[in-house]
Amino acid sequence: MVPLGWVWGVIGLILATAISLYANSLIARLHEYGGTRHIRYRDLAGFIYGGRKAYSLTWTLQYVNLFMINVGYIILAGSALKAAYVLFRNDDGMKLPYFIAIAGLVCAMFAICIPHLSALGTWLGFSTVLSLVYIVIAFVLSIKDGIKSPPRDYSIAGTPTSKIFTTIGASANLVFAYNTGMLPEIQATIKQPVVKNMMKALYFQFTVGVLPLYMVTFGGYWAYGSSTPTYLMAGVNGPVWAKAMANIAAFLQSVIALHIFASPMYEYLDTKHGIKGSALAFKNLSFRIMVRGGYLAINTFVSAVLPFLGDFMSLAGAISTFPLTFILANHMYLVAQKNKLTSIQKLWHWINICFFAIMSAAATVAALRLIALDSKTYHPFADI
Repeated sequence: MVPLGWVWGVIGLILATAISLYANSLIARLHEYGGTRHIRYRDLAGFIYGGRKAYSLTWTLQYVNLFMINVGYIILAGSALKAAYVLFRNDDGMKLPYFIAIAGLVCAMFAICIPHLSALGTWLGFSTVLSLVYIVIAFVLSIKDGIKSPPRDYSIAGTPTSKIFTTIGASANLVFAYNTGMLPEIQATIKQPVVKNMMKALYFQFTVGVLPLYMVTFGGYWAYGSSTPTYLMAGVNGPVWAKAMANIAAFLQSVIALHIFASPMYEYLDTKHGIKGSALAFKNLSFRIMVRGGYLAINTFVSAVLPFLGDFMSLAGAISTFPLTFILANHMYLVAQKNKLTSIQKLWHWINICFFAIMSAAATVAALRLIALDSKTYHPFADI
């Protein structure tokens, strides 16, 4: 909202909701294409295009997407820990990179203890509760601050040129917020009829499910205007216990959510190295410690070096979400259903492909520019 303002921010969020629902519905309808259930995004692409190159390209895009998401979650977890810490000790003894390192360690321990995505079980219930705790507290405290505050400044800062770049970067941020890049993997866990039930889930998610996101986004921007912090709880006022609860909830939720988005990489590595049998077997346990721990160590290092959460969300949206969720989805659907589509429908999909390709390229440039500017302002391992 900060780089877009009220009008374009609201329009952008609603448009991002609509196009994300549309793109994800295309992928969902292809889940049983050719009479086969495609439980991985790369399997679906490989089957439709009939080649190893498509399989590898899709896996690369998905890997980049998930890696960037994981970096974002570790930065978010570290920011939440820091926000909780300064409630009790507002000194320079602990800086953001230290909290990011702690967050990375906790994420690694969780990844080692939860061997498979299906083993999350009740943790998903905790995840929902933690999300609601953060949303309710952040919204209530923001509204309370907004009522007491003088008129806010909602103007968009910067030169005309910088506004163009920040607007393009914000568009990538918007689509990143709504998309996972792993819809087939999620759809693989749904009972029959798979497509029908997945469509029900998508309609629910992009109608009722987006309301909490709107609440926090609009409430926070209304309360603080152009000075709204990237991590909302870093700028709210209120009881220490409430802010501490929201920050701890955000931290724990980030740990659980990261595991979900890292699971395709874990599954790929487990399969490649033939990891089977008991999760507590010495070989399997030591493999998870070394491989998953090493993978998250790399994520954590990148998070600590460049802890610019908003910039990374923009970059992830530009280089992976746009191609993976919008360009590839439209093209796969076009190829798979080419004999059933009218000329107008085919033209519509090609317009989507070309438009999102241009947006992806422009948003990548904008996001890299933002990171470069922030890197000049802040040194590596900055305490933001």
